[in-house]
Order: sequence, then C-alpha cells, then structure tokens
Amino acid sequence: MTAVPSLSVPMTGGQTFDTAKLLGTAYVLYFYPKDNTPGCTTEGAEFRDHHSAFRDAGFEIYGASRDSIKSHEGFKAKMAFTFDLVSDPEEVLCNAFGVMKMKNMYGKQVRGVERSTFVVDKKGQIVKEWRGLKVPGHVAEVLAYVQTLK
Repeated sequence: MTAVPSLSVPMTGGQTFDTAKLLGTAYVLYFYPKDNTPGCTTEGAEFRDHHSAFRDAGFEIYGASRDSIKSHEGFKAKMAFTFDLVSDPEEVLCNAFGVMKMKNMYGKQVRGVERSTFVVDKKGQIVKEWRGLKVPGHVAEVLAYVQTLK
C-alpha cells in the first residue's frame, strides 16, 4: 500500500480536494482525460449511476482531470453528476498519482492523462489501482472490489 501525499487542489462546488482533510473518509478517485468526450462521459455516467451503491459500501467518488473548474461545472451539470470533479490543470494530483503518460493521438505523441482509478482507505492508503483501463465494465469491477472491503 502507498500513502496518498498531502495536497490540495480545487474542486467543483467551490470546494477543495484536500487529502489531509479526507483522512477518515474512504474514496474512489478516478482520473480521466477530458470533459465531454465519449469515453469520459460514459465512465462518469456509470460512476453517477452507481454512486449510491458506492456510498452504501462506505466510499465517496471523485473524478479528476486537467480541465478547468468552469469546464467541470458545466460537465457536472450537464451529466447530473452526484459527486465532485477535481480540477488539476497544474497536474499536481496527476503527478502525485503518476497518471501523466505519453499517448498516441492521430499518429502524434501527446502527453495526457492515462485513464486510471484508485481506491483509498480511511487511513489515506491506496489499497487498489487500475491503470490504462477500458471503460466498459470498469465501474462494476471497482464497485465489486469496494464491496469486499466492508
């Protein structure tokens, strides 16, 4: 297990995603490349649709990307997300979790967020991670995992 470093970045709803203040709260933090893109929209919708089941298992959900707060607020409202989105344009959170990767996009090498999900326990320890994942079936897999931790 790896401890989540102490850091603080802005989040929707005028809030701050502060890992020190999250001690005592178990959560799922998922990183996605970009607001309003097909895969990211599908993934967010699946987390939204299963949010109550995650809460029943004792976990909050947070989504994170390099998009601005303004972009996140629009995406969250459009998709009726029941959880907050973390804005990380400076890549503070992305670098802490090691999710910045070189990717191929239309034949060019670009640096971007690798779709990844982390399960963090109440002590601030990463207990499970998925990297470079595919969206179909992923949220159900994460939910099944957190339900084993009850």
